Amino acid sequence: MTNNQKMMKAAGFMMAANLVSRLLGFVRESLMAGLFGKTAATDAYNTAFILPDLLYWLLVGGVLSAAFIPVLSEYIAKEKEKEGWKVVSSVTNATFLLLCILVIAGMLLTPKFIEMQVPGFSPANKELTIYLTRILLLQPVILALSGITMGILNSYKIFWPSALGTVLYNASVILFGALFANSGEARSISGFAFGVVIGATVNFLVQVPSLHRVGFRYYPMIDLKHPGVRKIMVLAVPMIIMYTLNQFQVIVNSNLGSALDPGSLTAVWYSYRLFQVPVGIFALAIGVAVFPTLTEQATLKKAKDFLETISSAIRLIIFITVPISIGMVVLRFPLIRVLFQHGEFSAGDTDIMAVPLLYFSLGITAQAIIQILPRAFYAMQNTWIPVILGLIAMAASIIWMYILVGPLACGGLALAVTLGAIMQMLLLFIVLRRKLGKIDGRRIAAVFSKTLAAALAMAAVVMIWANLLTLWVGIGKMGSTIVLISGALVGMLVFFIVARLLKMEEYQMAIEMLIKRRK
Repeated sequence: MTNNQKMMKAAGFMMAANLVSRLLGFVRESLMAGLFGKTAATDAYNTAFILPDLLYWLLVGGVLSAAFIPVLSEYIAKEKEKEGWKVVSSVTNATFLLLCILVIAGMLLTPKFIEMQVPGFSPANKELTIYLTRILLLQPVILALSGITMGILNSYKIFWPSALGTVLYNASVILFGALFANSGEARSISGFAFGVVIGATVNFLVQVPSLHRVGFRYYPMIDLKHPGVRKIMVLAVPMIIMYTLNQFQVIVNSNLGSALDPGSLTAVWYSYRLFQVPVGIFALAIGVAVFPTLTEQATLKKAKDFLETISSAIRLIIFITVPISIGMVVLRFPLIRVLFQHGEFSAGDTDIMAVPLLYFSLGITAQAIIQILPRAFYAMQNTWIPVILGLIAMAASIIWMYILVGPLACGGLALAVTLGAIMQMLLLFIVLRRKLGKIDGRRIAAVFSKTLAAALAMAAVVMIWANLLTLWVGIGKMGSTIVLISGALVGMLVFFIVARLLKMEEYQMAIEMLIKRRK
């Protein structure tokens, strides 16, 4: 197979694994919605992730995406693996030690953090949030080991263990959430929190055998003067700054949302996770699959191949996500009814959740492209540019939150995020084009225009189909399921017919990706 075919095969496999993981994620969210509804308890659970996520992204997330994989891939490409393992060991040991210190500090300071984070919560709900946060603070250390292991395997272009780990992670959350849950007791939502910690552990353990197979060597050392470690530290600094400040946007979101009606934050969180599904399944899979190749091409100065890899990935993402974005807008009500409307989650909750989901859905393609463009800079070992552009977009998004939360309530928070993503995408395109001299802009614009035309034709047919079918089958659980499934199938058929009539190259790329995955 060609290099491009190998990437598409890897992306196809990861899409399949991510699809299963996301489906389990929906089972998890649906289970929680049925047991606890859209209430203060679910607001507390979602808010409890903020501090643990902050610690993880502060030391691990940005380092992996921007620094760890490019540097290790460079050692592998230059056949200096022994030195690469010394770098890995030093980074792992230093990260583990710092995280342990920060987690202990976080345990002690949790009450003050929660008071600052959600001042609008009731005293009882603040106590529940503190309890859940302290459970979830066990996760970052385990997740760090899992993330570093994933980074090592991805550098060797091995993706399946981490993909399997995410499936088992969600399965663990569902299992322990169901075992401990009692819909009449808010504190029993802690079963989902314990499931997160156990799931993170399983995610790490399932990757260990593959780590041994690539010849991993561990050194009990922290050599901060090693050139590789120093390079990772230099590349990671802007990412640490960005991810730390990015949590400020989350804090503002929660702060403003806590003053709205109880359950508003949950509506935003559920909608956000729902719209992130296509981003996670398709864009993230493609981004992870192409990143080691981009790094290799940048290291070996293969400028033409580097540009083609970026262009192909972006065009494929546009082809996949634009129809999903429009389809989610059209079918958002039956989608929410099928996934969430049962038990304590009422029809009124569906109407509320449909508002932020509408605004989030409009940003799916922008969020998807953002999974690719920064990686192009990271592959060239330039982390400052995407960070600066991301911070500009984040500042704009926060300003829009304050402006839009008044007239649109929780919908305003979602629209602000979408506007920020679109702005970040455009800035990345502009700067990357200036850096590379060209970015295949005409082909990308042509693909977007054709895809949008096909998606709008699809939307018109699906809207008519869904409205007529709803009159016949109703808006109950079964009726909504029929409308959702049949609407999605009709939409796919119409879109692919129009795309083929327009002779889109990306249509063939998508088909080949599915075929290669099966071979």
